[in-house]
Amino acid sequence: MLQNAMRYFGAGAAGGLMNSVALWAFGTLGITAALGVSIAPHWSPHWLYPRIVWGGIWGVLLFLPVLNSRPFARAFVLSLGPTVVQCFVVFPFKAHKGIGGVELGLLTPLFVVFFNYVWGLTAVLLAQAGGRR
Repeated sequence: MLQNAMRYFGAGAAGGLMNSVALWAFGTLGITAALGVSIAPHWSPHWLYPRIVWGGIWGVLLFLPVLNSRPFARAFVLSLGPTVVQCFVVFPFKAHKGIGGVELGLLTPLFVVFFNYVWGLTAVLLAQAGGRR
């Protein structure tokens, strides 16, 4: 179990990194702004570190036996955990940007779903690859 926990934390942390790269790239390339969403983070250790750590913590979801034989569907289902927290806790209560972050733009919730799917897909694929011997 400890070996799985370490593998899942690592896979989740890598997912957090990939989520961050995607989010940063979309902001830097102006994709989010072009679609009316004000999300363009500045790449820095202060911004990146908690995202990687929380990605690793969210890796605990990989213990759930959800759609194990369907990695793309599994990634989507598991990514709903951080998506719900971002949309219904972080944006409204911590960032004061409304439910779903709609004060950043009406398409913000869709971007949250997409970027968290990047996390989920990375985490699921790495966890599966790490479990093979």
